[in-house]
Amino acid sequence: MEKQYLSGFGNHFSSEARPGALPLDQNSPQRAPLGLYAEQLSGSAFTAPRHHNLYSWLYRIRPSVMHKAYKPLKELTQKTMFKPQHINPNQMRWNPLKDLNGTFIEGLRTVCGSGSSLEGRGLHVHLYSFNQGMKNKYMMNADGDFLFVVQQGSVQIKTELGVMDVEPGEIAVVPRGMKFQVNPLAANVNCKGYVGENFGNPFRLPDLGPIGANGLAHRRHFLTPVAAFEDQEGSFELIGKFNNEFWSAEMGHSPLDVVAWHGNYVPFKYDLRKFNTINTVSFDHPDPSIFTVLTSQTETPGVANVDLAIFPPRWMVAEHTFRPPYFHRNCMSEYMGLIYGEYDAKTAGGFVPGGGSLHNFYSAHGPDSESFEKASAADLKPLKLTDTMAFMFETRAPYMVTDFALGKDFIQEDYQECWQGFKKHFK
Repeated sequence: MEKQYLSGFGNHFSSEARPGALPLDQNSPQRAPLGLYAEQLSGSAFTAPRHHNLYSWLYRIRPSVMHKAYKPLKELTQKTMFKPQHINPNQMRWNPLKDLNGTFIEGLRTVCGSGSSLEGRGLHVHLYSFNQGMKNKYMMNADGDFLFVVQQGSVQIKTELGVMDVEPGEIAVVPRGMKFQVNPLAANVNCKGYVGENFGNPFRLPDLGPIGANGLAHRRHFLTPVAAFEDQEGSFELIGKFNNEFWSAEMGHSPLDVVAWHGNYVPFKYDLRKFNTINTVSFDHPDPSIFTVLTSQTETPGVANVDLAIFPPRWMVAEHTFRPPYFHRNCMSEYMGLIYGEYDAKTAGGFVPGGGSLHNFYSAHGPDSESFEKASAADLKPLKLTDTMAFMFETRAPYMVTDFALGKDFIQEDYQECWQGFKKHFK
């Protein structure tokens, strides 16, 4: 049977895995139906404006407070979460993360980041590689939202509100504070991808302005899982992430025991291939902001804590113009990853699926010399870019890089060479 989802972004949903588990008027009654416990999970301050207020009411078998005291997991913290602490003005590019044995949590590696949960701003960029399910282990990230960009191997993300199957080319978001588990969807597969950990305002759809109602990512294509629960007893472990440190709490039952829920603080997934690209049909290359899927806004209008932008298959039809991304220096900082295919500004190789690049604030970047020469001499007939999907985490703050990111077997130390072959054409 095909997995069921609720369609829409920002909606107030209701879902129950057992008939009658939700109160009829969806309030918090003296006694919740079916002997369940009522519990509210808040994603915003109680006093946030109504259109920014995020919460969900959960009707669960046991309250979330029912676990033993948290104890620090120093070895796991040291192994998986590396502190971004080095500023580097150079353009940087990395190979894909090698195959790692273990679970999702054991296979996390931090590349770069800015801000923290203590500051309430910024994001960290992680890679993951794993081949084992979490079994009786679950995770809760108190620091920020986890935005998954699946690159290799489909994964199943089990959350308190339901289950999402996510394949390469799709993204998924698990909100801050929600318990979840990430497992391979198939056996004997090494799952790889990227995680953007957002410490700022929750993600929302960007404003469309003159584009109108139908461009970019449409809210109907965002899918939230229906209610599903685990009624299991035994030895379970809840791993919490607090200010970049892992802690462990013992439990006597599965924490994914929510039988019904209603609210707008929900996990969701989105298929990037459904993005409606708005591109030029006349001349000039539009700014990459036209490819924004989700945004986390700051207090400054139009300036993002983080934008998720993508570069999907699309028609190139502009006349009398240079079609690849233009040479650029930016007040924003850009981390890019490649899900599959080839990126049109890096045709000389090096930027490969699973890899990444960083162009920090005011770090010059643009197409490599080979891509420039090809584009400068190309016949400007309509051309469709196919079999490609790149993405970008753009933020207003400079990225700091980790010790792990500077590892000799990971960083491409010759990245700058791709720009050294430009010829002098001036006469």
